[in-house]
Amino acid sequence: MEQTLFFGAAYYPEYIPHSLDGGSTDRIEKDISMMQAAGMNIIRIAESTWSTEEPSDGTFDFSYVDKVLAVLEKHGMKAIIGTPTYATPSWLIKKDPSIMVTRKDGQALYGMRQSMDILNPTFLFHAERIIRKLIEHVARHPAVCGYQIDNETKHYGNYGQHAQQKFKEYIKEKFKTPQQFNDAFRLAYWSNSISTWDDLPDMRGCINGGLACEYERFLRTCVANYLLWQSKIVSEYKREDQFITHNFDFEWRKTGSAIAQDGYSYGVQPDAWHLEESRAVTLTGTDIYHPTQDFLTGAEIAFGGDSIRTLKQQGYLVVETQAQAFKHWTPYPGQLKLQAYSHLASGAKGVMYWSWQSIHNGFETYWKGLLSHNLEPNPIYNEAAAFGAEWKKLGTLLSRFTKKNRVALVTDNLSLSSFKWFPIHKDISYNDVVRWMFDSLYEMNIECDIIDIHALETSHYDMIVVPALYCASEESLCKLKSFVSNGGVMVSSFKSFVADEQSTVYDDNQPHLLTDCLGITYSQFVQPHNMMLAGSECTGFAELLVPTTAHVVSAYTHRYWGNYAGITKNAFGKGIAYHVGSFISKDALKQVLWSAAETVHITESIPPFTWPIIVRSGTNEEGKKLHFILHYSQDQKNISCPYAAVYDALTGEKYTMGDSIILHDWDVKILAEEQ
Repeated sequence: MEQTLFFGAAYYPEYIPHSLDGGSTDRIEKDISMMQAAGMNIIRIAESTWSTEEPSDGTFDFSYVDKVLAVLEKHGMKAIIGTPTYATPSWLIKKDPSIMVTRKDGQALYGMRQSMDILNPTFLFHAERIIRKLIEHVARHPAVCGYQIDNETKHYGNYGQHAQQKFKEYIKEKFKTPQQFNDAFRLAYWSNSISTWDDLPDMRGCINGGLACEYERFLRTCVANYLLWQSKIVSEYKREDQFITHNFDFEWRKTGSAIAQDGYSYGVQPDAWHLEESRAVTLTGTDIYHPTQDFLTGAEIAFGGDSIRTLKQQGYLVVETQAQAFKHWTPYPGQLKLQAYSHLASGAKGVMYWSWQSIHNGFETYWKGLLSHNLEPNPIYNEAAAFGAEWKKLGTLLSRFTKKNRVALVTDNLSLSSFKWFPIHKDISYNDVVRWMFDSLYEMNIECDIIDIHALETSHYDMIVVPALYCASEESLCKLKSFVSNGGVMVSSFKSFVADEQSTVYDDNQPHLLTDCLGITYSQFVQPHNMMLAGSECTGFAELLVPTTAHVVSAYTHRYWGNYAGITKNAFGKGIAYHVGSFISKDALKQVLWSAAETVHITESIPPFTWPIIVRSGTNEEGKKLHFILHYSQDQKNISCPYAAVYDALTGEKYTMGDSIILHDWDVKILAEEQ
């Protein structure tokens, strides 16, 4: 399928009521035929129903999988087989209740998925057995093209005995002696220091923020090792032409509703470390959910895609995204197509919906699939079928679509954890700062790679944006400093460069190691009240910056804090370093980011559009430049073609520089440069 865009959905014939021929070959035949008619070529099965595949201890039944694979082969379609380990059967918990994860507030009760202890030996024994039985059963089937290991895996707040014992082994290996351990986290405070490893207390009562963050880092490593363990098992059976993927997800931002489903993909995932986890897969995958209707901006799609694409610097698969989902997510006409192309514009190799059908009973009954509960064609299905037909034709054009961005935005899980203990402000989280800076770039059409600080290769970029990098090793700080000195431009935010990787605050002038690079220092910060910066009201936090060599871009407007700088710009070596000391409006931040981008001539190649018109560009396998024009608005727009000679890959219409291009509501165009 190398020159074909993946297009499909998660499929659950085992969920369909018997009144609709649930599980029968006739129903499966009808579903697969409808999928094929819509241009779909791939489905995901088996990842959610361990209790169906192993209804009792040691009794295996893969008959429904066999039925689906037989119909897929007949229609020339493919399947991703998921290991069903994220939702345990009740018989397994009856056998060993300790499998249920113990969190800070006690042990979880059976029912909800993702509530098991992934370190529990009994769980691991049975998980390995079902993985081996399933993968051995399907691996040689010609319809199977790949495997998904587990599902949106995280540590689930594990404070059980296995986790705490392994944590003790982890810190013994990392810190060597109790005294080094004490010194790293300054554990003399409130008599928390230990003299022997056996004195290590239960982590549920930990009051040391740095140590608590270290425990979270350890748990994230456990998640990565768990996925790698599954990957190695699958690799014993898989064919050379089959891939291994996982659906990495993001912080789930609640919207105020008591319904757990009511939220969306927002920022860096706090309970897993994607960079480390990505070692387990050959094809990165992701789940991206986002607001729609009047609230569709494309920002969540772009943020998720830019994060996942850069894990391996290659195309990725959107394993899950919404078709209809909630009542407030039912897309307006044209939005489903716009959303699908938005994923491709970020470098996705294809899109799969969760799910094909709506569920008739269960926790996700009203998270509607591509088909509604009657399982018949509807306006959403028809729209998917329309662009599914386009994708059949576009496979070659979009083959190996790649992006080479000159801007990097740096993220860090440890800094995210630290702000739980040392919050910026009650209304400003780490991910709020990340999205504040990313969204500002996005809305100006300054494309960026989202890079974990531990994977940052500064030589690949001309501009680096650093949101709230609170915890930073001296190695990372020196890397950023050298980047600026050698001619790069950096834009950093407040609460950056403060503490080491144990969340221990550096004991010299802030910002640590970068006072000369940024040309500033500070010893005070305040919660702003009636305080302005660059024409914008300051929110939540403000560093009172004292310039040493930096130029003051903007000082605070305030009776008492007006003598301090809030935004600075400093020439250092061959480069420039900006610092923004307070949370201000995106409009004010955009002025800083645009000025920084101008310094290294990035703005010269950016089309003269801003959100709601988004431009995402890249190059296909043949070297042809492609520009996705994405219009996130219900209002018609008329824009001037910014390219010398292009044609719309969707319609064939040709444009030259200055020609009028009409963008209808929620429209999309793919402009391919003439060669």
